[in-house]
Formats: sequence, C-alpha cells, structure tokens
Amino acid sequence: MENKDKIDFLAIGDIVTEPFIRIKDAAVHCKLDEEACELCVRFGDKVPYESADEIRAVGNSANAAVCAARLGVSSHLMSYMGDDRIAKGNLEELAINNVGTSFIEMVPNMKSNYHYVLWYDVERTILVNHIFYPYKFPENLQAPKWMYLSSLASNSEAYHHEISAYLNAHPEVKLAFQPGTFQMKLGTEVLKDIYKNTEIFFCNKEEAQRILNTDADDFKILIDKMKGLGPKKVVITDGIKGAYAYDGENYWFMPVYPHEPYERTGAGDAFCSTVTACMIMNMPMEEALLWAPINAMSVTQHVGAQKGLLTQSEIKAFLEKAPVDYKAVPLI
Repeated sequence: MENKDKIDFLAIGDIVTEPFIRIKDAAVHCKLDEEACELCVRFGDKVPYESADEIRAVGNSANAAVCAARLGVSSHLMSYMGDDRIAKGNLEELAINNVGTSFIEMVPNMKSNYHYVLWYDVERTILVNHIFYPYKFPENLQAPKWMYLSSLASNSEAYHHEISAYLNAHPEVKLAFQPGTFQMKLGTEVLKDIYKNTEIFFCNKEEAQRILNTDADDFKILIDKMKGLGPKKVVITDGIKGAYAYDGENYWFMPVYPHEPYERTGAGDAFCSTVTACMIMNMPMEEALLWAPINAMSVTQHVGAQKGLLTQSEIKAFLEKAPVDYKAVPLI
C-alpha cells in the first residue's frame, strides 16, 4: 500500500459488489407516520423478480472516491478485498472511473464483499455480509489533503484508532467522516478521537438522533450537539425535505433539486462526497450546497450509486436551469 503521488482525496472504507434484484410481487407496510416501513413478500413462496444487474466497486467510500474523481479531484481508495473474480472486477471498474487503487489490498484465501440489493418501487433493502479483513493502516503514508472515512466491518475498532493516531500526527490532513452502521454502533466515546479530528461530518436526521441518543427534531440543536463532539462543520440530510449545514460560522438550509427518483441508492453518498470535493476545490459551504443536491438527484435517475455521478460542467448546466428558489438559505 504505497503511493508517491500527491493525493487530494483518499477514501477509506469497504468496497462491495451488489447485484440489484428488482422485485415486483411485494408490499410495503408502514406505521401511521409512514416511517419504520417493512418490505413484505410471501413467506415460503417463489417470488418473481423483474431484473438483476450486478453493480461493481460500490460502497460508501468507493462511491465517494468515484464522485470525487468525476469532479476532477485526484482520488484514491484505501480498502481490502479477497483474491477472486469479484475483486478483479472491482479494480477494473475503479480504473475506468479514474480512481487510484494502489492502496487496495487483495487478501489471499478471502472472499470479496458481495451484498444483495432488493429493489422495490424507488427504495432498496440491502442484505449485507461484511467480510472481516485484517485491517492495518499503512506506515509512512504520504499525507493526502483530505481523508474520507466511511463504512467498515465490525472488526475495525483498532483500525479506527490507527487512523486517529495518523490524524493526530498529521494535523494538516482534513477528515470527512460519514459513519456507517458499525461506526455508529461503536459509539462516540470509542471513536472520540475520530470525531475530534473531523473537519466535516455527514449523516442523516435519523442517524444523528441515534448517534446522539436524542429525540430532538430541531436541526440546529442536532448540529450543535454534533459540533460538541468535535467536528468543525456538520451536514445533516433529511431526504426529500432537504439538508441542513453548519460551516463553522453560519447555519444553512438547502432544498433538494426538483426531480422524480427512479432508484435512490447512493444519493446520500453523492451528496456528502460532492460537498467534500467542493471543499477541496476551495468552495464555500453555500456554493457546495448548490452542487451536492444536483449530483444526488442525478444518481437517483439511474440504477446503482455511480452511473449518475456528474462532472463539473454537467452540474453547472443544471445550475443554469435551476428554479429561482433553488439556493442555500441562512438559518437564523
């Protein structure tokens, strides 16, 4: 895991191959508030499906790395895979997307992550099985401008401490943190050094409530509580309702870019990594918030998390035809 080139964006996290299985004969049951919904199929029966497409080289961090590369940022992925045909396919896909792979280790006699996505209507339910790789942060890593940390398997606690130690020794490296399920389960005390070293933190509203162990609905309260853990900047998304952000000085609300979603996988990754890439390009938060929903919107028009990711010129074209009320609004 060595590389001598200067890196703007180093994404760290598990890489996955996902077959998208579009099912037809199913139903969704929700509580009265239309939340806590469940996907239901007939138990013990044959359930027909419409299509199945294998999407290579995805996962929160892989999606972020491809997003950054598509926007013209020098991007690499640090990850682990098995030594199998799935891994080879992932490497091919990353190369096509101009993501550096010199920090990816293929572990002999281990399988690569392979998750199943059940796609019904515009939403998806993912069957996951994270492989326990021998995570080890490389010694003498040339400092990237930014690191983007996201989902890892549940045997990665020591790995997080190694990342924290590296950040403590290299304060010039800025960290974007978009926690995955296990990182949220670890808790803020175990990952306190990660939170303290975070330049910008991303999650959605429900994740913020879970991380902070609160029922608070007010986004400024949630942001302030998250700031108290250490992050200098905070972005909390709220699905189709928009996103809220704090840039170190000001609070912002950003609506979504008008659209009808086809399939929502990867929209959050696109939003978060676009904001980070904009930060690398020295954009203020107010401008970054204009770019991020457009990339997220585009992703939802395609199957999978990466096909719809846009270039700078493509985002600018959408900005030119945006509604007059599409702008970041300061929160008082």
